[in-house]
Amino acid sequence: MSQTKENKMGVLPVKRLIISMSLPMMASMLVQALYNIVDSIFVSQINEQALTAVTMVFPMQTLMIAVGSGTGVGINAMLSKSLGEKRFDRSDAAANTGLLLIFFSYIGFLLLGLFAAGPFLRTQTSDPQIIEYGVTYLRIVCCLSFGLLFQMTFERLLQSTGMTFYSMVSQMTGAIFNIIFDPILIFGYFGFPKLGVAGAAYATVFGQMIGAVIGLVCNIKKNREIHLSFRKILKPEMETIRRIYFVGVPSILMMSIGSVMSYLMNRILSGFSSTATAVFGVYFKLQSFFFMPVFGLNNGLIPVLAYNYGARKRERIDEALKFSFMLAFGIMLCGTLIFEIMPVKLLSLFNASDNMRAMGVVALRTVAIHFPFAAIGITLGSVFQAFSKSYYSLVISVTRQLGALIPAAWLLARLTGDVNKVWWCFPIAEIVSVTLSILFFKKVYREVVAPL
Repeated sequence: MSQTKENKMGVLPVKRLIISMSLPMMASMLVQALYNIVDSIFVSQINEQALTAVTMVFPMQTLMIAVGSGTGVGINAMLSKSLGEKRFDRSDAAANTGLLLIFFSYIGFLLLGLFAAGPFLRTQTSDPQIIEYGVTYLRIVCCLSFGLLFQMTFERLLQSTGMTFYSMVSQMTGAIFNIIFDPILIFGYFGFPKLGVAGAAYATVFGQMIGAVIGLVCNIKKNREIHLSFRKILKPEMETIRRIYFVGVPSILMMSIGSVMSYLMNRILSGFSSTATAVFGVYFKLQSFFFMPVFGLNNGLIPVLAYNYGARKRERIDEALKFSFMLAFGIMLCGTLIFEIMPVKLLSLFNASDNMRAMGVVALRTVAIHFPFAAIGITLGSVFQAFSKSYYSLVISVTRQLGALIPAAWLLARLTGDVNKVWWCFPIAEIVSVTLSILFFKKVYREVVAPL
C-alpha cells in the first residue's frame, strides 16, 4: 500500500495528482465554509446585534481551533514518525497521551466560558444587548467545547494514518447537522423550543459532538494503526508530552495570531459602531468560501512537493507549483469578481440594514482587492511547509496580521476618522505579506530546489 502511494506521488501526472490529493480536502473545507456562512445568515435573522455578538465571540472560537489543531499537529508529527520507525508503542503513546492533553485543554476553555465570557465581551462593546447575546453564545460553545476539540483530534489521528476519507466524513457530517439544526433551534421549528442565539450555539456544539463520536468510532473500528485505551490515556509519559508540545506549541501560537487579529479588529471597528463590527463578521465568513478551498489545495500540494523533493524531481516540483498557483489564483479571482459585482446581494443574505449595506458595499469591494495577492502568498507558503522551513510562514503570518494589518487599521482609523478607509488595511497587509513571501521563496528555492 505504502509503495503504491509513493509511486503515485512520483509517477502520476502532476495535475491529476494534485487534483486527486486536494479534492477531498477542498470539499471538506467548502462544507466548513458553507456552515460558517449559513450559521451567520440564520443568526442575522434575529437582529444585527446578534450578528455582532457572534462576530465578537469569534476570536475565542478561533483560539479553540488553534489549540485543538496545533495539538493535533504535534500528535501527528510524533505518531507518523513512530509508525515509520515501527515503534508502535510510541505511536500508541502519542495517540492516547494526545487525548489526555486535549481533555485538559477542554478544562481550560470550560473555565474561560464560566468566568471570562462577560469580561471578554465587555472589552469589545458596552451595548448590553450585544453583551447578553455574546455571553450566552460564548458560554455554550466554551463549556461544551469538548465536541470540537475531540472531533479535531480524532480527525488528525485518521489523517496521520492515511484514512482521510473517514476524516472527511466526520467533519462533513458534523457541519451538515449544524446547518440543518441552526434554523430549527434558533426559530423553534418542528416542535423544538425557540432558543435564539443559544440555539445557534447548541446547533454548533451538537454538530461537533456528532463529528467527534463518528471520529472515535472510525478510529476504533477502522484505524488499525493505533490502539486507544483508557489505561494508556491515564498513564501519560512526560517525554511523550514534551514531544507533542515541541511541535504543537509553535503551531498553536501561529494559528492563535488570527484570534488576536480578529479581537483587535473588533476593538478598532467598535470605536465607529457595532454595525462596523457586524460588517467585519460578514466579510470574514464570506471570504472563507474562497480561502478554505485554497487552503485545501495547499494541503494537497504539500505532500506532493515533499515527496518529489525527497525523490529529487525538480521538474515535478516546478510543475506542481505552477499548476497550483494558477488554480489558487483562479479561485481567488472569482472571489474578487463576486465581491466587486454583487456586494449588495451578498449583504442581503445577512438581513443587512440600509446603514450596514452602505458600509458593507465599500468594505467588500475594498477588501476583495487583496484576494489574488493572497493566492500567491498561500501557494508559496506550501513551499516553506513542505521543505521544513515553516518558521518563514510564522514570520510572514506575524508580520502580516500584527505587524501590518492591525497597525494600518489603527492608523487609518485615527488619521481619517472614516471607517470606509480602515478596510484598506487588508490590501496593505497583503502587499507586505506577498513581498516577504516572494523574498523567502527565492531564498528557499535557490538553496533547496535549484541544486536538485
